[in-house]
Amino acid sequence: MFFLLISVPIFVFGQKKDSIPLKNGIDKPSLLPIHHFGMFSSRINQNFKVRPTDKSTLNISYASANTFHPFVEMYLPKDNATRKEMSNIIWYDRHFYVDQETTPADYESIVIDAVFKNLRIDYNTKINKNNELAITLRSYLVTKGKYPFSIFTGDEFLEWFHSNIAGGEDPFGRKYYGLNQVNVNYKDRNGNEMTLKNGEFIFAGIELNHFYYPDFINLKKKNVFINFGSHLGINTSKYNPSIDLGFSGNIVKKWSLNNGSEIRSAFGSSVLRKNIINLKDDLVSFGNNKFLGSLETMFEYTKYTKKKNYHSVAVNYQIQSRFSKKEEATYYQLVGLWKEIHSGWQNGFEKLYEYQSAWSWLYTYGRKNYNFTFYIKEDLYLNNSPDLQTGISLKIPLSNK
Repeated sequence: MFFLLISVPIFVFGQKKDSIPLKNGIDKPSLLPIHHFGMFSSRINQNFKVRPTDKSTLNISYASANTFHPFVEMYLPKDNATRKEMSNIIWYDRHFYVDQETTPADYESIVIDAVFKNLRIDYNTKINKNNELAITLRSYLVTKGKYPFSIFTGDEFLEWFHSNIAGGEDPFGRKYYGLNQVNVNYKDRNGNEMTLKNGEFIFAGIELNHFYYPDFINLKKKNVFINFGSHLGINTSKYNPSIDLGFSGNIVKKWSLNNGSEIRSAFGSSVLRKNIINLKDDLVSFGNNKFLGSLETMFEYTKYTKKKNYHSVAVNYQIQSRFSKKEEATYYQLVGLWKEIHSGWQNGFEKLYEYQSAWSWLYTYGRKNYNFTFYIKEDLYLNNSPDLQTGISLKIPLSNK
């Protein structure tokens, strides 16, 4: 319903002629959540530009995100009779596993406690009037999130917020386990394991993106623009060396206002086929859904200065399909410290079977070919994937031609 509220006005509002060619669509750095599974594959960043970049540009983005999931174990019965029996019992009352001989079951365990830093470099260059090539490098740093390097995403700030403003005292058990910790371990059902340590640097991958901006003259007269993307991701971490393939489509609408300002809205969707090619055996399985689908919508207001610089504020909403197949949630058994943790002890696995969503609020200061963006992202669905994320981005041209 929310997507309709944002995207329907694309087709029903009035429009004015594009009189200020300074902005190329909506200013949007990568707003992808730093998810502890998602960062090992090449998720698609929707493109809300309206034409190929006039000059080759470099976009450098830095983000920080706090993710916390207490230790939890999961058992998945192998026989259909047990699965059917468990599907009639609410998840927190399921108790079927005794041992592997009497109740054959797959086993997984997970604990995630860290502040992840993301450094992303995007290079964009124009191929011709309607085509653009983008190359992305993405990397991550695993940290404890101490001050002053993690002001808003550190444990101290989040737990102060919970205790004094909203959420209650230690609602998810961070204080129970201890603040400013790094404890990241995941074991999949095949026995493959991912463990991250404090200070560990991860070069996660390279992405090649091609964007096509078709000339739909009738739409351009109405200030409506469309682009299509094809995406190839090469994942380079030791846990998931593989190749992903995806496609995206985006639509942007602009209204020019009388006071020298503009309003834009956009809607995009994409689908990614994970691990279409695996580059080694025994990869860690980061969810058993082969496809990740996503939808994204955005609304931006821009005000120009007398010198034709501009200030923009925007709101963005993203939703992504589940990492793991939903039907497993009807029969799994989760085991964790439910008596010690106030709530959310089961999130480490439960949230992998639910959609991922997040809201972002952005501010951008821009000049022609340059802009600086700051954003804050919040997971209002409370799946802690991540809990809070902040980011900055700087776009600069690489030539003065």
